[in-house]
Formats: sequence, C-alpha cells, structure tokens
Amino acid sequence: MDDRVTPDNDMSHLADQVASLDPKINPNIGRRFAVTSLAAGFAMAVRPVNAATITTDASGLTAGEVQISVKDGKIPGYRAMPTGKTNAPTVLVIQEIFGVHEHIKDVCRRFAKLGFYAIAPELYARQGDVSKLSDIPEILKIVGTVPDAQVWSDLDSAVAFAKAEKADTTKLGVTGFCWGGRQTWMYTAHNPNVKAGVAWYGPLSPAPKEGVKNPVDVADKIKGRVLGLYAGKDGGIPLTQVDAMRDKLKAANDTGTRIDVYPTSEHGFHADYRPSYDEASAKDGWKKLQDWFKAHGAV
Repeated sequence: MDDRVTPDNDMSHLADQVASLDPKINPNIGRRFAVTSLAAGFAMAVRPVNAATITTDASGLTAGEVQISVKDGKIPGYRAMPTGKTNAPTVLVIQEIFGVHEHIKDVCRRFAKLGFYAIAPELYARQGDVSKLSDIPEILKIVGTVPDAQVWSDLDSAVAFAKAEKADTTKLGVTGFCWGGRQTWMYTAHNPNVKAGVAWYGPLSPAPKEGVKNPVDVADKIKGRVLGLYAGKDGGIPLTQVDAMRDKLKAANDTGTRIDVYPTSEHGFHADYRPSYDEASAKDGWKKLQDWFKAHGAV
C-alpha cells in the first residue's frame, strides 16, 4: 500500500481554509467536525494487514481514546501512558495519511511501554474520515485540504492536554510517518519547545504551491533537533530531496540535524502491517529514535 503524498496537494486555497477556523468568519465552527471518534482496527485502505503486524498489549498502561480540546471544539485522539506514572516525558505521534488507526495506536503503546506519555490527535477530524475509504486518490483529496496551521494548532492543543494530565511537556518529542514525517519537520520548526523529532520518510521538497512551505523552506528553524530516517528505494521521495535538505541545513549552519538513509528499504519500511515493512531497518530506526530522544533531552 502506497501512502506517499505531497501534503500540499490541492492546498492553493490555504489562506481561506485557515481563515475558516476563525469563528468570527465561520459561524458554524465547532459544529462541522467530520470525525468525532477514532476508527476501530486498521483503516480500510490497508486491509488485509501483513502477517508481521506487531501488536503491543496495554498491560501496565492507561491507554485509549480521549477528547482533546482545540480552539474550535474537540477532536479525538489516542493516548497511552504508564499507569500511575506522572511527569512522564511527552511524545507526539503524527499519523500517516490513514489517520489514527490501529498502527498509530500501537506505536503510542510502544512508547508508553518505554515510559513515555504518547498522544496522537486525529488531525483530519474537520476534513473527513479517511479510515472508511479504500481508494487512495479519495483519501488524498481529504489529506490535501488539511492546512498546516490547523495541524500545528491541534498539536499544540495535544501538548496542553498532556500537561493537564501531568505529563512532563518540558521533555517534548515528536515523531511521524510519511505525511506525519513531513509534519515532524514542520512542527519542530513551529514549536521551539520541541526537544527532539524523528521524521520517518516524510516529503522534504515536493512540487511548490503558493503559500505552502515545506521542510527545505524552514531548515533554519530546525536547529539540530530532527533525525530523518529515509529509504533508498523510495519512489516518491527521491534522494535528490534528501540531498537538497542536507544542503539547506548546511547553509543554515545546522551541524546537529542528521538524515540517515536505509539503501535497500522502500517507503513505509517501519509500517509492520504493510508489505513494505523492513524489519531490520525498522528496528534499527526505532533504536536510533530512542537514542536521539535521550541525547536531546526528550527523556
């Protein structure tokens, strides 16, 4: 299954979309959420799932769906944390194009088993429910209407939610996959309080669209905080994008940010529920993520 997407598709009306979040402009704000609860199981577009799919149990955890207050209402999200533990370091988990389905929930539980407070807000809640769609082009139509400003605001709200639940948001990490990988770069540039980010195969410099920035455009704001994990055989994210990002980081005098490439892996190599899964690369990347978070104060 291919979840490659240039997140700026169909976003030429970004300014209008962002303005529509203002209740003074849109009197229906707060009543137009397309998703009010998370999907059960895996998104339709990724079924049947791979036999190698990892399932992390919730023993010793407090895990499940939550409602996150945002500036125009509430959106659903998934939260997992060690039961009874306060001041756990916080990690934002940013979804692929398929939304907060079972794989993203499982990633949250994996973090919680490591002692983190992990939270994954449903970032398409206003635009549409992609979990019930099996057609990738139809999913991309929804994904392409999600403004970056909305995503960052909702992630800020997820951090506030974590803080209210007594998580330690001074130790803030963020990670995401594909669409979420791009947003990991972008949110880290947006929020100076992010200690560490790990971006898994997120587009870096897709075709430009008016009013939409990409990771290469905000490289000067990353400041050594992001580890990029990319695939050498990714047909949607050529290594020329990786090289361009490295050049931008070098120009910004950022010697701390790093991009590692797994030469024989394909896009989605961490997604254990899909045929693209590469166990060796996924495990190595997961270890690198933990080391990166520790080295940058997100633990």
